Amino acid sequence: MFNGAIVATITPFLNGKLDRKGLRKLVEFQIRNGTDGIVPCGTTGESATLSFDEHEAVIDTVIEAAAGRVPVIAGTGSNNTKEAITLTRYAKKAGADAALVITPYYNKPTQEGLFLHFRAVAEAVDIPIILYNVPGRTGVNMAAETVARLAEVKNIVGVKEASGNLAQVCDIIRMTPRKFCLLSGDDGIFFPMMALGAKGVISVTSNVAPRAMADLYDAFVLGELSRAREIHYRLWPLFHVLFIETNPIPAKTGLAMMKMIREEFRLPLCPMSDANRKKLAKVLSDLKLA
Repeated sequence: MFNGAIVATITPFLNGKLDRKGLRKLVEFQIRNGTDGIVPCGTTGESATLSFDEHEAVIDTVIEAAAGRVPVIAGTGSNNTKEAITLTRYAKKAGADAALVITPYYNKPTQEGLFLHFRAVAEAVDIPIILYNVPGRTGVNMAAETVARLAEVKNIVGVKEASGNLAQVCDIIRMTPRKFCLLSGDDGIFFPMMALGAKGVISVTSNVAPRAMADLYDAFVLGELSRAREIHYRLWPLFHVLFIETNPIPAKTGLAMMKMIREEFRLPLCPMSDANRKKLAKVLSDLKLA
């Protein structure tokens, strides 16, 4: 149902407020460069710092700007199940094509708690749900067996898998139906994950290099594996430097270097160190992105 190079878009700010004009500009940039879908209000979108009104405004802006040209998968997760349901209900009302729901962070629920959380959201809102497993951020890993149980819920259609564990990727693909959509949540292993059966990626790198990420995906599905591999290794330094500090600090800094946005974060995120900024600038220059 959902595949390709999908961007986990940043949220641009201007003088402390949501920059809706800048966000619309980013959506156009993505679509013009072949991106297959857009995820607003994910981790990369600094969702944890958005008020409810801002969260809704970001979703509205992206849906309006995309205008049906690519799917919009709204980030609606929370470590509070009732809050996740509220956010997911708004995404459906606004016209999102799906919701991306992260595993509850800080609470560290059991596998049964994870199952009950996601099932509750899916049963409360009739919208396609993509699970999001990122243990490095949340402190809890969703086991393949739990994903397989959740895949039996009719509107849970996929998972963004960012554990970095290729054995777990294999287990999920083996245990879930063929139509279930596994998407890479790690840009650096997007290429090998597709070889294992992933349907695409929800990408940080696509913020600054959407054409290259789309080309990598297209080359792979066309069977042009040598070309896909070449793109993978060409982007390898970028995959690393975009996580040299906490995401989305490098991605937003890179977009500012590309004159796409104003470099502005919300605390507790802050500007990059001078040393890392120089490393990022060199990689972007080498790739002729900035």
